[in-house]
Amino acid sequence: MMKASDLFMRALEAEGVEYIFGIPGEENLDLLESLRTSSVKLILTRHEQGAGFMAATYGRLTGKAGVCLATLGPGATNFVTAAAYAQLGAMPMMMITGQKPVKLSKQGHFQIVDIVDMMKPLTKFTKQIVSADNIPARVREAFRRAEEERPGAVHLELPEDIADEDSDAILIPKSHSRRPVADDKAIAFATEAITNAKRPLLMVGAGANRKTTAKMLREFVDKLGIPFFTTQMGKGVVDETHPLWLGNASLSDNDFVHRAIDKADCIINVGHDVIEKPPFFMRKGHRTVIHVNYFGAEVDTVYFPQVEVVGDIANSVWRIKQRMEPASHWDFSYFDKVRKALNDHLAEGAEDDRFPIYPQRMVADIRKVLGPKDILCLDNGMYKIWFARYYRCMEPNTLLLDNALATMGAGLPSGMAAKMVFPDRKVVAVAGDGGFMMNSQEIETAVRLNLNMTMIVVRDNAYGMIKWKQANMEFANFGMDMGNPDFVKYAESYGARGHRPSSAAEFAPLLEKTLQEPGFDLIELPIDYSDNDRILNREIKELSAKL
Repeated sequence: MMKASDLFMRALEAEGVEYIFGIPGEENLDLLESLRTSSVKLILTRHEQGAGFMAATYGRLTGKAGVCLATLGPGATNFVTAAAYAQLGAMPMMMITGQKPVKLSKQGHFQIVDIVDMMKPLTKFTKQIVSADNIPARVREAFRRAEEERPGAVHLELPEDIADEDSDAILIPKSHSRRPVADDKAIAFATEAITNAKRPLLMVGAGANRKTTAKMLREFVDKLGIPFFTTQMGKGVVDETHPLWLGNASLSDNDFVHRAIDKADCIINVGHDVIEKPPFFMRKGHRTVIHVNYFGAEVDTVYFPQVEVVGDIANSVWRIKQRMEPASHWDFSYFDKVRKALNDHLAEGAEDDRFPIYPQRMVADIRKVLGPKDILCLDNGMYKIWFARYYRCMEPNTLLLDNALATMGAGLPSGMAAKMVFPDRKVVAVAGDGGFMMNSQEIETAVRLNLNMTMIVVRDNAYGMIKWKQANMEFANFGMDMGNPDFVKYAESYGARGHRPSSAAEFAPLLEKTLQEPGFDLIELPIDYSDNDRILNREIKELSAKL
């Protein structure tokens, strides 16, 4: 016989769990005691949302479900945003929450919320464990659901009295399974459509962000010479310094890459689904779109592919490549023109000396300091567009941004998780002053864990992205401006180091210095967003229209 909470931890160990991120409460003290004597390490955070973001990012980077823990009621409800973040972003994550005794409770309905019902629209799987004997099956099924395609969030509720039960149940081993491969006729249809096209174009989305898929796509591009572009969450799958890269669909329309999309008569869409903000808008009969993904297309008014290749993406790309040779009638001359114009535009502003710092200068300096495998984690704000468009990634998952839920508050926790997964890589997190303050308390966690990373707080004293949209809609500036603490002193109060450069020239050397020193550093970086509207709304549109 074994105590249920011990059995639960043995089940987690059998799944290869390394960490549990979170904050325990009264209702999971049995589980906490079992965790204390297990091989799994507790990462105590300062807010459940931060724990959820860390678990989701762990899942994103490893492919194994990250695990987070909270108590009942308010602890569990604090997981809601992180659950949506993982579910929409296809990040495998398992949430564990406590609950009052379900057989006999002496506290009435105190703190009780139906968390299982709350989690249903936000997860792939959510269950309350009502018997200790069910623990092995529930844990195994939860992990299977979290990690299979499409990955996402799962939730298990372990009531206090169930955790204290005894059980003689045995663990359920993992099954050996492989992803199904695409039908041969679907491969043939895709091959024929690409071969018959005059200007085929490859689009790389978030679902392609897997090591083997990246390798197959690089071979596909090199063999066939078909130009490619990426969605925001597909950055780095194929090296963006490659001579056939046509840019990133960071804007909704009217960028240089959209001119190439308009000219393409066949788009090979690898790993994108409609949860990501649409990188282009389809029009009936305008072009052939080939959907290559682990699952079928979710048809939408802006996305209705004519050919679907459903199965393991890497295998599909490899089989299409093996059947094809470059076609003599393909004409990429217009794409070459687009690429030159894009590269010329991306080079502008990289050496601008103005201070507060110019966005293009900030992006260029960070790119110079970080190596190809180093990781940059973004929160959500105006700077995300500048990084998506200007920051060239050379490896998969080296720019972590969220273009699915697009939530604020995840930048610092995701950077912390990235450093834990890859301790030998340099890690930089970037957040605006708005998003940073939503989970800034996790600095204490980072300092306590001795994480060697740098946090850049981009300060504009406003909710900058919404302010930009507000101005673009010709509304008056209202409800967007705010004050801030002294971020240098704020970092120092947690035992971290704080820095504030006084010129653009100081920034890159300062960043490099912080990354060479052990410990947690914060750089407060004021930014000049005065050209947001001119460049992103008008200049790019006007210049690209001339092509």
